[in-house]
Amino acid sequence: MSQSLISMAYIAAAILFILSLSGLSNQETSRRGNYYGMIGMAIAILATVLNPSFTAYGILIIALVIGGVIGARAAFKVEMTQMPELVAVMHSLVGIAAVLVGYANFIDHSSPLAGSEKTIHEVEIYLGVLIGAVTFSGSVIAFGKLSGRIGGKPMLLPGRHWLNLCMLIGVIVLGYMFLHQTEGCCCCGGLGPLLIMTVIALIFGVHMVMAIGGADMPVVVSMLNSYSGWAAAATGFMLSNDLLIVTGALVGSSGAILSYIMCRAMNRNFISVIAGGFGGGATGGGTAAVIEGDVTPVNAVETAKLLLEAKSIVIVPGYGMAVAQAQHAVNEITKLLRGKGKTVRFGIHPVAGRMPGHMNVLLAEAKVPYDIVFEMDEINEDFPKVDVAIVIGANDIVNPSAMNDPTSPIAGMPVLEVWKSHITIAMKRSMASGYAGVGNPLFVMENTRMLFGDAKETLQAVLKELNANS
Repeated sequence: MSQSLISMAYIAAAILFILSLSGLSNQETSRRGNYYGMIGMAIAILATVLNPSFTAYGILIIALVIGGVIGARAAFKVEMTQMPELVAVMHSLVGIAAVLVGYANFIDHSSPLAGSEKTIHEVEIYLGVLIGAVTFSGSVIAFGKLSGRIGGKPMLLPGRHWLNLCMLIGVIVLGYMFLHQTEGCCCCGGLGPLLIMTVIALIFGVHMVMAIGGADMPVVVSMLNSYSGWAAAATGFMLSNDLLIVTGALVGSSGAILSYIMCRAMNRNFISVIAGGFGGGATGGGTAAVIEGDVTPVNAVETAKLLLEAKSIVIVPGYGMAVAQAQHAVNEITKLLRGKGKTVRFGIHPVAGRMPGHMNVLLAEAKVPYDIVFEMDEINEDFPKVDVAIVIGANDIVNPSAMNDPTSPIAGMPVLEVWKSHITIAMKRSMASGYAGVGNPLFVMENTRMLFGDAKETLQAVLKELNANS
């Protein structure tokens, strides 16, 4: 394949990636967006493989087979509830790839450079390894937190901001030493500063994510997605691959924009997210008030009766729905109620679940109609006119403490105001607090009914009662 055809293929792939991102921004076009992305990646791989300058086909085939087997196994084995952890693992692979490519470029002397070209290439190597190392270690810790292997509470070291500042200064000094390397010096021609910087970057990635509370993990996943994009772009500069630069920039910028949108939705500071400085998880920074009062339990029969008597119903899904894999039962109930002429809608909080769009993906999998799924800002003002609001396994995103308790760890975070509906049915396994470890006064409010049990089993019992009374 000639170089001009390769360039055309790269342009076509870049256009498809842009169309993919555009498609993924809307539920109705998300499937098409996925197809665009797959086609674009296939074109990019073929163009790279058919490049006349490429000769290491044996190594490439081995890598493709190993990667393909791992990818296929993950696609078939990983449950939807494990998608956040899988995304974190994928981000870590991008990060470690950038680190390895950076070291390979540093060691490779087959094409010696001089002058400004040499300096620019060394900057590319240094930044690529730096971003990649932070992305790798941060993503590994994010995986541990999302999978429950590491606790969700933030680890706040004394003087942690000073520690971050010292690491930043160290990285800058080491970068100066790296760029002014001399052959045969005590730093092994620049390898010493590069190795020390890598260790510092790995420590910073760990410290950054460990300092972040469980309620903010969706923002962390989005931010690590952005980091992985910039790491890929840096790798593209090191390899002089235009498509990798464009693709990395697309992922990095889109991830940063998504993180900014989510920070606004959670009343967080975007700069603090980038610096890993919002480990407390909230503007309140204090201890949540003790929740006092008695809950009012209901059973499946009573829940079905409330739904049949209601005209307007809003369903708020949370991580509990994902764990129980109850989305299909939710869809069946939705179809039955809509068939009876009732208005049924879904309210989605920007950070419901463990990653951006987690609930939207689950509802789409269950084939819930897109036109009845609304974002928090679109549906919040309607709750006073809602007869029944059903909260399925959510806690922090429907916690009124965020609005009326300035001492709460989630103070200031916008939430779905379900308590303003006529009746709120909260579905939970127990009275345990949510991922942020904050108690919820919603559960003891006068108009709240608690429906305890596994979400899937309970909803199937409700569906059975609804069918029996049809």
